[in-house]
Amino acid sequence: MTASPDWTRPDRPYAIAHRGASAYAPDNTLEAFRIASALGAEIWEVDIRISSDGQIIAFHDKILSDGRKISDTSFAEILAHTTAENRPCPLLRDVVAEAAMLGTGIYADIKDTRATLPVLHMLRDHGITRAILGAFDREAAKLLAEADSPYPRSVLVPLGAEPFAYAQGADVIHLCWEHMDRPQDTLTDALFERAFAQGQRFAIWHEEDPERMAAIRTRPVIGICSDRPELVNQPGRGLRFQTVCHRGANKFAPENTLPALECALAAGFDYIECDLHHTADDEIVIHHDATLERTTNGAGPISDHTLAELRALDAGGWFSPHFAGTPVPTLTEVLNLLHRYDGRAYLELKSAPPAPVWQAVCAAGLQDRVFFWSFDHAKLQALRALAPQANIMARRQDYPTLADTLADLAPQIVEFTLPEGTGDFSAVRAAGASVMLAAMAGDAGTLAQIVAAAPDLANVDHPFALARLVRADG
Repeated sequence: MTASPDWTRPDRPYAIAHRGASAYAPDNTLEAFRIASALGAEIWEVDIRISSDGQIIAFHDKILSDGRKISDTSFAEILAHTTAENRPCPLLRDVVAEAAMLGTGIYADIKDTRATLPVLHMLRDHGITRAILGAFDREAAKLLAEADSPYPRSVLVPLGAEPFAYAQGADVIHLCWEHMDRPQDTLTDALFERAFAQGQRFAIWHEEDPERMAAIRTRPVIGICSDRPELVNQPGRGLRFQTVCHRGANKFAPENTLPALECALAAGFDYIECDLHHTADDEIVIHHDATLERTTNGAGPISDHTLAELRALDAGGWFSPHFAGTPVPTLTEVLNLLHRYDGRAYLELKSAPPAPVWQAVCAAGLQDRVFFWSFDHAKLQALRALAPQANIMARRQDYPTLADTLADLAPQIVEFTLPEGTGDFSAVRAAGASVMLAAMAGDAGTLAQIVAAAPDLANVDHPFALARLVRADG
């Protein structure tokens, strides 16, 4: 076995982006790898094959969608085919160069054993220090050992195989056991003790379930693969203030859709912000605009359409082909998402009336985990009359004085913008309300002003960038 470098003993598991952030872009593409780093992944898992003309590529399957084998097809033909499918296959050297530029590690899943030594040389040539080289074929591990590889060698262990026997001689035992009902139960203290005694570490199957992830995140493993790398290290958790993600993680998935909202919650951010409209058949859906044109393939006012008609629309294709077919979500789906991630929500009442919204929140038992606002002041008045205990936000800019702001509707949260300054923050807190600062720009200067203002909540369009700044600032 290779002598383990210090980085192989992390304080917490590394977020290993499974084929890149493949929940947000086509797998094994440069786009997926770049998004993975923006979501906080420290390592990219890359599948490696060789084309018929000897080009080393990042591609998972043995065959293209038209049935041609990768090993029998030239790279030019592979690239043309995958580009037509909106998932252009990159050369591995371009992936490695990108990783070197971003300071990201590489987990090389070598599908074609012929690529083993070229991959080793490529990683060395690009100065990649944090890398794991692995394969299901144990012959690859032997080749790496003979070449005196400085990188830990991994063997991927299929379900049903005895891990220590199957991965004999490997530095990293990668358990590919995601298809078990409760794979987290296999991670016993005895399993780790035996591995550590032999100088070995474990890497874990790709995991996207928050309950299972919570169980394995605390185990002493080198890393966890995930299509959602933000779910592994949760960059939004433990910041100095609570973060409200405006329309969800809208830089990585289409705004106000379940993928964007789930991304924000999976990353550990405190709140998602959603805009609520009512349909022609009196259902409640999530969508920002009053009309459909900007973010769906539909047209006209939302309130002129039934729920069934809205659900048949594509609310994701405008953002990326990867999200084509994403539906307009319902309030019920969002409330279920809050339960799934133990999250919170800022619900903005657009055309949606307060009574059915409050009824749905109460039915879900989430009264204490949401707050409300609306441009239509009459809606907030109706909500306060209906539900004295509801959490309501007020915007400081809507009132002549702070006293007026606090007197009207007895808000639990008062929102400020950066130009309004921080002078009233202490008075808001003294009145028993929380301070929220809204700033949608994502430049470093704006984000630094948010951090310096030290609000109780920050309502932002760039939560991941804000989290990186907070952590870099210590």
